[in-house]
Amino acid sequence: MTASTAPSPDTAATRGDALLRVTNLTKHFPIRRGLLQRTVGAVQAVDGLNFEVAKGETLSLVGESGCGKTTTGRMLTRLIEPTDGLLEFEGRDVTHISMRQLRPLRRDVQMIFQDPYGSLNPRHTVGTIVGAPFKLQNIKTEKGIKRSVQDLLELVGLSPEHYNRYPHEFSGGQRQRIGIARSLALRPKLIVADEPVSALDVSIQAQVINLLEDLQNEFDLTYVVIAHDLSVVRHMSDRVAVMYLGKLVEVAGRDELYTRPMHPYTTALMSAVPVPDTSRRTKRERIRLTGDVPSPINPPPACRFNTRCWKAQEVCRTIEPPLVELAPGHQVACHFPENPDGPAAGPVLLDTPRTRDDDATA
Repeated sequence: MTASTAPSPDTAATRGDALLRVTNLTKHFPIRRGLLQRTVGAVQAVDGLNFEVAKGETLSLVGESGCGKTTTGRMLTRLIEPTDGLLEFEGRDVTHISMRQLRPLRRDVQMIFQDPYGSLNPRHTVGTIVGAPFKLQNIKTEKGIKRSVQDLLELVGLSPEHYNRYPHEFSGGQRQRIGIARSLALRPKLIVADEPVSALDVSIQAQVINLLEDLQNEFDLTYVVIAHDLSVVRHMSDRVAVMYLGKLVEVAGRDELYTRPMHPYTTALMSAVPVPDTSRRTKRERIRLTGDVPSPINPPPACRFNTRCWKAQEVCRTIEPPLVELAPGHQVACHFPENPDGPAAGPVLLDTPRTRDDDATA
């Protein structure tokens, strides 16, 4: 869907039943050392995510490098096993189903990879690459595999004559189109797109984004888009989920998040988005975060953003803020959320009602 025809972001998550539901999704990678390879710690890549994706919507996961976005995407497609939590697809628990049971799910959940060069086998022709899903799933098409692959190539803006060519003969944008064609072969319901345009030239990015939107309209696709370019995210998203160090810190409709970010980290991210209008640029405050992102091996206690947050207080270092709904469709995990329409909000604690404290330090 294009930005002009997108449904209201605030209602996108609530229409119909959730196609995908994620509950307490966690992934810790063990660190092993010594001759006996004993576990001495763990990289807490993803730590307790909760969100839903409605049928037909686009949810974008954003955040700094290393925050766990790609790991989350690979768990959603079951390319890696979660350490804990629950994955439900169309109401069915698919968290730990066997490879035999997983096979039919592959038809409904596909992935577009970030690197259009590394995701295509250089020894295989385009016809073999795009036609692989049909053979792996033992699906016989009405027109035959070759004709079906050629139709898919036309669908993504390539020529049927490219069927017998190899990946090295194509540009980066064309290779990504091949990857998109492969993901569409089985007519999936959900596509996880991991940085689908970050490896492409800026001039090509808009073409690929428009293609993804057109395909979503034509086939009623649901997207989970992993990205770091906030301009791209704003154009193609219905809702946006902001991650920091393996945690969700804010989830909101696209327009709501960009106009009224409530978490300090989101506010800092938005302040870094380039503004073409020079008159608006001078009025906006640029927030520069100090320090580096802490190690996921030993993350800060309670709120993980407290080591870099200009609003952090003692409660931020002792009690983890829950992800709570502070406005319709707008969830925030912060004791002192930003509030553009009024004074600073007081601490939001677990199992306590939201209170106001006009004396809270900002």
